Amino acid sequence: MTEFRSGFVCFVGRPNTGKSTLTNALVGDKIAITSNRPQTTRHTIRGIVNRPDAQLILVDTPGLHRPRTLLGQRLNDLVRETYSEVDVIGVCIPADEAIGPGDRRIIEEIMATPRRTRKVGIVTKIDRVGPEKVAEQLIELSSAMGPDAEVVPCSAKSGRQLDILADVLVSLCEEGPAFYPDGELTDEPEQVLMAEFIREAALEGVREELPHSLAVVIEEVIPREDSELLDVHALLYVERESQKGIIIGHRGSRLKQVGTVARAQIEKLLGTRVYLDLHVKVAKDWQRDPKQLGRLGF
Repeated sequence: MTEFRSGFVCFVGRPNTGKSTLTNALVGDKIAITSNRPQTTRHTIRGIVNRPDAQLILVDTPGLHRPRTLLGQRLNDLVRETYSEVDVIGVCIPADEAIGPGDRRIIEEIMATPRRTRKVGIVTKIDRVGPEKVAEQLIELSSAMGPDAEVVPCSAKSGRQLDILADVLVSLCEEGPAFYPDGELTDEPEQVLMAEFIREAALEGVREELPHSLAVVIEEVIPREDSELLDVHALLYVERESQKGIIIGHRGSRLKQVGTVARAQIEKLLGTRVYLDLHVKVAKDWQRDPKQLGRLGF
């Protein structure tokens, strides 16, 4: 009889290398927000993969980058703290981008972690390139990580090779019990996920500088009397008055659209109807202010 295996797996890489999309695909449901904007992920999100023979706890982390703000430094610290505590580290490199100095710096850092932590190279987004380019990237990543590290290509979007990747991750885990009840997909508090869904909706189609300046806080969640409806009140914080205008849009049209998209995600998460009340506030230069960062949960 095959022994049950379990372990914590951390995906690391530069921003926008497909870590959150990969987490969602392996879990089979949306528990981490995704965006084509770098540095979308700001928390370590735990997704749970339940199999008859194993349980994987996938820890999706912010992308490692050169920090320009106190927030950026704290996000980098969060990643390093996370990967020092997991059983397996998966280094994510997209198939359609050359391995650059930033990738190599991350790989060197990962390979310097204790030997007991297993490492695997993951070439993501293989649906974007042909087989020859995938093969080149696998050889390049294998060379960078050394002969002992396994390297797996996959596509979270098409699902190609995801079963192979899951098998490899399970094989790198030790025998042990399940950490969470069967059927659980994440241990994230619902309020954190709600705030993340609102932030994801607000990030769609905005200009470059805004994603880093946006934070969302759930103020309160109140069940209505004699109704299944939940009132969810949330604040969207930006750093400048001009950014507030971008989020709200002409006569509130953009904020209304954000609310519509986010509400659908929140209702799916909670399994009940929701009235979503959104307000936008300016918290000047909050990414650089330790007090404001603490208040916003960083």
